[in-house]
Amino acid sequence: MRMTRRSVMTAGAVGVAGMATTTGAGAAPVDGLPLEPGAIAKDLERYLSFGSKRSGGAGDEACGAWLEARLKAAGLTPQRHAIETPFIENETCRLTLASGAVVPLLAQAPWRLTPAAGLEGRLFSPAEGGPAVPGGIAVAALSHRRWSSSSHAEVVAAMSAAQAAGASALILITNGPSGEALALNAPPVLPSEGQPSLAILAPHDAGPVLEALQQGQTARFLLTGETGLRPAWNLIGRLDRGRGRWLVLSTPRSGWFTCGGERGPGVAVWLALVAWAAREMTDHDLAVIATSGHEFENHGGHQALAQVMPSPDRTALWFHLGANVAARDWHEAGGELGPLPSADPQRFLVASQALLPAAKAAFAGQPGLEQPYPDSRGAAGELGEILKAGYPSAAGIFGGHRLHHAAIDDERALHPPLVEEAAIGAARFVRAALA
Repeated sequence: MRMTRRSVMTAGAVGVAGMATTTGAGAAPVDGLPLEPGAIAKDLERYLSFGSKRSGGAGDEACGAWLEARLKAAGLTPQRHAIETPFIENETCRLTLASGAVVPLLAQAPWRLTPAAGLEGRLFSPAEGGPAVPGGIAVAALSHRRWSSSSHAEVVAAMSAAQAAGASALILITNGPSGEALALNAPPVLPSEGQPSLAILAPHDAGPVLEALQQGQTARFLLTGETGLRPAWNLIGRLDRGRGRWLVLSTPRSGWFTCGGERGPGVAVWLALVAWAAREMTDHDLAVIATSGHEFENHGGHQALAQVMPSPDRTALWFHLGANVAARDWHEAGGELGPLPSADPQRFLVASQALLPAAKAAFAGQPGLEQPYPDSRGAAGELGEILKAGYPSAAGIFGGHRLHHAAIDDERALHPPLVEEAAIGAARFVRAALA
């Protein structure tokens, strides 16, 4: 089935439940990791059912409680590690052009609200050293990539130029494979004094705005809602056997939207590994964590590393399951996206130097993962935080699939056999790394 980038938002393209009977890895244990037929698909469907996973929101809370029950069932002692994250609720974000056309926008953190009537200003393109446009509305079309973070140099430059020009708002067009508005991870802070309001414009909605921009028209920007800080929590589980050496398994659970392909495979593989390690890896103590606060530049993971996780000198292995562990790939042709039964290869496997042979053998034949990189090359997301903390034996997966950070990252991004394959490779790697 093929879908245009516009219609992918509403088309019921690929369902997880419908794939459950096609799984082929589950009948027999592989390296001690038995996968019951349909178990991965069931976990993926349950993760999807919680909807939006914004930190501290209803979906994140419900997902955390589900995972907590699974840890108890596996014999681990769970703990909720409290953190605090920004939030926005009941938001309205839009741009009204001089023609009267209303263009929907995605509110971008940190959220600076406008008055109820909005802010009126001239549309302009921000540029370093450009003229002042007090109260103007800056519009920046970002280059084509799989956008993920507001810390990217191109975004930082646009924000700095808009603020220097005196803009009241900055609208970023996140050009990417899906044509959708892509939420950007942001620092865990409230907006600073004088910072413009931020919003994201989907490329497929950008035409009228770019035309008005070229004509120097005025427009009205609106961002209303409730914002502030709210409690969230990391889920930690421990099985202390008194061995003195810890196996740590981690994955984020939170994100901007449903996070089907971004988070779902990592959570499903994590659950499979936790149950397997609790049962089979008895020569090591077991510590596991499912973090909240991911979309605020790994805030939950950063806090956990500083406060509650085993120290590097007591950790035999830390294995992390980040974004795009096993999302489906898509053909891009003529402005259309066509789903494939293969994995998106834009996923990276990074491991400590001594673990590279084990990593390469464990994930042989899995696109993207079959070529592991040494930790000296660095990593993104929570894995980058783990490596910076000095864990000498660490590895993990991270990346960004074609629907990464889009509201349409749901069941359409998933194909359970790909997740099963990743789970089997992960178990093979952990066993070899600890041998």
